[in-house]
This record gives sequence, C-alpha cells and structure tokens, in this order.
Amino acid sequence: MYSNNEVDNWVKETAALTNPKDIVWIDGSMSQRKRLIDECLKSGELIELNQDKLPGCYYHRSDINDVARVEKCTFICTKSEKDAGPTNNWMDSEEAYKKLTNLFRNSMKGRTMYVIPYLMGPSDSPFSKVGIELTDSKYVVLSMEIMTKTGSIAMDTLKNSPDFVKGLHSKGNLDPQNRYICHFPEDKTIWSIGSDYGGNALLGKKCFALRIGSYMGYHEGWMAEHMLIMGIENPQGEISYIAAAFPSACGKTNLAMLIPPDIFKGYKVWTVGDDIAWMRIGEDGRLWAVNPEAGFFGVVPGTSMKSNPNAMMTIKRNTIFTNVVLTEDKDVWWEGINLPAPKKATDWKGNPWSPESGEKGAHPNSRFTAPAEQCPCISPEWQNPKGVPISAIIFGGRRAKTAPLVYQSFDWEHGVFVGATMASETTAASTGDVGVVRRDPMAMLPFCGYNMGNYFSHWLEMGKKISKPPLIFNVNWFRTDEEGNFIWPGFRDNFRVLLWILNRCKGKVDAIKSPIGYLPKAKDINISGIENKLSEKTLESLLSINKEAWDEEIKDQAAWFEKFDTLPEEIKSQYKLLTERLEVDSATATSAK
Repeated sequence: MYSNNEVDNWVKETAALTNPKDIVWIDGSMSQRKRLIDECLKSGELIELNQDKLPGCYYHRSDINDVARVEKCTFICTKSEKDAGPTNNWMDSEEAYKKLTNLFRNSMKGRTMYVIPYLMGPSDSPFSKVGIELTDSKYVVLSMEIMTKTGSIAMDTLKNSPDFVKGLHSKGNLDPQNRYICHFPEDKTIWSIGSDYGGNALLGKKCFALRIGSYMGYHEGWMAEHMLIMGIENPQGEISYIAAAFPSACGKTNLAMLIPPDIFKGYKVWTVGDDIAWMRIGEDGRLWAVNPEAGFFGVVPGTSMKSNPNAMMTIKRNTIFTNVVLTEDKDVWWEGINLPAPKKATDWKGNPWSPESGEKGAHPNSRFTAPAEQCPCISPEWQNPKGVPISAIIFGGRRAKTAPLVYQSFDWEHGVFVGATMASETTAASTGDVGVVRRDPMAMLPFCGYNMGNYFSHWLEMGKKISKPPLIFNVNWFRTDEEGNFIWPGFRDNFRVLLWILNRCKGKVDAIKSPIGYLPKAKDINISGIENKLSEKTLESLLSINKEAWDEEIKDQAAWFEKFDTLPEEIKSQYKLLTERLEVDSATATSAK
C-alpha cells in the first residue's frame, strides 16, 4: 500500500522485537475505522453510547492506575544530561534504549500491531510534519484518527523521505512500575510503554507536538508552544489573532472557545486551536501560527453550557468519552456539567454510583476526544497552510495577590522574562496546600524537550529575527479579595481584557508605566453591563501592584533562576532591572507619604 524503505525497515525491525500476531496499516478510511470500533464493542474496550442523544459517540474506561500523564515516568533521553536540563527527568539515551528494549520484547505477542502514519498540521503546509506511531492499542488508533490526519494523507506527504518522527507504543501489561514515556530528541524518536492514557499513548500530542517539536524548532528556527490560538473579529470584519499560554486549571480551552458578552454586538471569537501552536516567521516579518492537531483532547469536569457552550456543542457527536459517569440510558454525566445527577449510574471505575455515594462519579481528569472541525466557532482559517498572523502573545497564571488583571511587557526581551517567571498558586482541591507557587515558564515546564535555559535563549533569538513581533502580555483572572473570593467575574467577561490587549496592539489606547510593565487605565477596560459586579474602583484595585506580594515574588524568582546553569544574560539583566524598578517605586511611595 505504501512504499518508503525507511518506514518499511523500521516496522519490520520493531515487529521482530515486539512479536505481534499480525500487522495492520491504518489508511484513514471510514470503513476501516468502523471495523475497529466494532471489534472494540465486541471486546468491551468501548461501550456504544445512546446514538439518539450522542450519535457516533463511545465510552472508554481506562485502567484505574492509568488515568493521567505521569511526569515521574516521563524522560528526555540524550547523550548528555546537560542537554535535558534541570527541569526534565533525564536518562542516558543508550541506557534508555537498553532498558526499554527489554520491556518491549514480545510486548505485543498475541496482539495486533497497528501502523499509524499521521500528519501534524494543515495539508501542504511548510509547518507540517509526519509521524508514524506503532501501537497495540485500538483505543490509541481511534483517538489518533481524531487528533491527527492519519493514513494516506501522511504517507503522500512523506513520500520517500526518511524524515519522520518514530513513535513506538505498547500497553504492555499496564504495570505502573514499568511505565516509561521516553523521548529521544536527537533521534526524533518516542518510546512509550505501560500506559494506555491519552497523554502518554497518543504520541502525536504532547510527545511529538511539544517535546520533540520544541527540540526541532530550536534547531530549525521555529517555535513549538503550549498555546491556544484564537481570532477576534470586530464588527467591521477585521480579525486579529492571539496565542496564549496557561498552566493547567487556568481556563485555557474555555478562553479558546469564548463567546463575547452580549453587549459586544458584532464581535466574534474564532478558535484556531485550544492547546498547541507551531509558529514560524513569515515573509512579512510577522509571527505566523498553526494548530498542528485535528482534534480536542479536553478535560470534562467543569465543562458546561455556562463555562464553555461551544465545547458542549462540539462533543455532541463523534466523540470518545473517557472515565466519565455512564447513565442507565447510555448517556454521560460529570461533576460541573450543571445538569441534575442521574439517580443511578456507573462511575468511572465501573461500579454502581449515585449522588448519595459521597464520591465523585467522574474522574477529575476524565476526558473527551472530539474532532475540531465540529466546534461551532472553529476558524475558517484553522487549516490555512500559511497559518494565521499573531498580534499578541498572552501568558497567564493563577495568582491570588501578585499579578494584576493584565499588564503588557515593555518589549520582547522583557516579555520573555515575564514568560520565564510564569507561575500559578496551588489550590486545596488539587494539592492540599494553598498558595504554593509553582513556576511553569510559558506553560512548557512538563513539555520542553531540551534544556529550558536554552529554550529561553531560543525565545530571545527568535525575537531578534521577528521584524514585526507580537506584543506580549500577562493576565490573571484569579486575584482574590480578603475573603478569598475571585474579584474579576471571568468566563465570557475575559473578552473585555482581550479587547484592551488588541487596542494596545493597534495603538488605540495608552497605558501607565509601572515597575512590572504597562498597566491599563481603568477607564479603558469596558465594564458596561457588569457595573453591579465590578465598580471602576474595584477594577482599579485589580490593576494595582501589591508591594508585599512582589517583594516575595522577586525572592522566589531568584530561587527559581538558581536552577539554571545556562540562564541567558538577558534574563539575568531583566531580573536586575525589575528589582531596581520595584525599589525605586517603593522609595518614591515612601517619600510621597
């Protein structure tokens, strides 16, 4: 069916190691997909959902010990530990190959090996890359067919080239003690064994698109970033595009699919991507971005018609739901859906469940896997081979007192510093400890495939080459009052901040220079319609700088930077300048009193 000597030889070598009973090539056809679904229904790997309510949808339940990405089992494997850097788990590449070869030996015995050629990115695009995943999991095949472009389109793109990312995956025996997700960036190779969870097993996603992708971008002069891409269309039909990076639990997917408040007549938000951006410098000197994925792999709990109606509409068909509540009439439910809980149902573990059980019915990391093309607000440009031009880059985190609602960096170099110090504070719901600051630069801490100090350098070098760079901003939807309540209303009202950001990009409003960056004037953020929730005085407090919080912040930043032995001089200089500006501001405030 396909002719590529490099691919053929690799498949044969891997089959000799893993010893499958047969080999099936995925061609991307609907007929083949239907056969695989039928096999999964027969084996119990999938449960057919109510086809009247959820046409084309299926339920998947994972092993109870295999429900999330496992960072302690995730490694960057290089010849030198320095190349992996201080923020990654490192394993010597030779040692890793040896260890995993022993685990993969006969791991597919009695199973089928599926060969999945897949394309990341739009067809016929200079951005796009080909990967091939070998797996013994039908769930992986069916999910990869949603998340990527599989089969003939990938092989037609690859042709006779040996330039593809090699991904080998086996469920093994799902033993957590022998679970490894190993990345070999120097070889463009990924080996994953012992897990069937999406983030560990769908090798096109975080593994290729970010960990291997970021390494490729570093060496080839482009950027692979953990960022949503969204377009905002004004009433005149002009569209401006934003890329934004947020750590987990900061509302990234909700922002990507935002619906503007009703008062903003004629405005629309277009979703280009909700998770990953590949960005290159265009001939016009601007930064252009594509979403390399074809689907959404989203967290379900908390998703509702209130928080994200576009996501809810997206997942009404052709979706795989994982580890949610299964109702008696084969519908799905989860905590935070804002619908009455079923009186009797089956929980994510497969046990009888009711609201009175006292336990969550859906796993906190339960997921949906859905085609992006089904999203009501999917951008008409999301498959444009050129990508879309980025006007603004936004960083954000969950900070109770430190970061104001929004501020703009002074320039690209300062913006890289803002991204390098990005952080969120933990909540009791997630860790048991409140307010612990966790640095997550550019939201890439778990996903950078090489030394993060060099990653900062790459950002700085890219900035020198972009003649018309995006402006860089930081947002914080999560500032709290003395009682711990969120001050900013969030959700759809975040659109109001995005408009200020775009007005800055277009030079339509000025700003106040502060020690940390340019702050809005309260009057320039439109709060029409929410004055009952947020007065201009309260908004001014959201835009203020808390000196005590920033005193702690700069101490914590210093401790963070001590980790890096390849920290760029520009980052050190920006830290020094921030410290000096805060000291001057403090002295000025003291003398004014």
